[in-house]
Amino acid sequence: MLEWLLGFMALGAVTGLVAGLFGIGGGGLMVPVLTLLFAAQGLPEAHLVHLALGTSMAAIVPTAVASLRAHHGHKAVLWPVVARMAPGVLVGTFAATFLAAWLTPKPLAIFFSVFMAYVALQMILNRRPEPSRQLPGRPGLVGVASGIGGVSALVAIGGGTLTVPFLTWCNVRLPVAIGTSAAVGLPIAVAGAIGYMVNGWGVPGLPAHTLGYVYWPAVLAIASMSYLTAPVGARLAHRLPVTWLKRLFALLLVGLAIEMLRTVI
Repeated sequence: MLEWLLGFMALGAVTGLVAGLFGIGGGGLMVPVLTLLFAAQGLPEAHLVHLALGTSMAAIVPTAVASLRAHHGHKAVLWPVVARMAPGVLVGTFAATFLAAWLTPKPLAIFFSVFMAYVALQMILNRRPEPSRQLPGRPGLVGVASGIGGVSALVAIGGGTLTVPFLTWCNVRLPVAIGTSAAVGLPIAVAGAIGYMVNGWGVPGLPAHTLGYVYWPAVLAIASMSYLTAPVGARLAHRLPVTWLKRLFALLLVGLAIEMLRTVI
């Protein structure tokens, strides 16, 4: 058990560092690594991806809280926009966990890998959408937020990969778009974690110390380290060539996604 805890702590340390350095959530890194670790532990193959997704969503919650507080302190959160998007992301994220629970590991792993390839391409090209319109009204924001929440639940991310480009496209300044996205990421993480707990409740064959599809030893180990290393990554972001590091990290994400596919398929 100790060696697995050390592995989860190492994953948490790297996840926090990456989150602080690149300003992205850790799901893209956590899900494939957790899938590999759970497979090495001998957990049932039918639950590998579901456990990785649920555990990642739960582990994102403390990081989302810390990120939200930091951006709020810099007055970079549009709280009225967060209030309009929150119902949509809560419903979309929670509902998508039922779809994820219904799907077998193979299509889930394929969807995750394709999405991560898209994320990696965006990171390599480093493109931002040109501002071309204003924010939609409440119904439009709720609809967009539901879609963001749904995709986020299927790939265990905080939604920043989708929320930031959307807000930037709607003429929100980039620092404020990032801060607002961080605030929207908290309800996504909470709804996703609860959804995976509910959908995994009573499923036979899950390991000890799980609540549904959330494996708590991994959550606590990851969160304890990521909370410590995220500020270090944020400081390094001002000293290192982040653009080139981001491109290398994008290639790593693709490699991990491919390895996860090999493990599951």
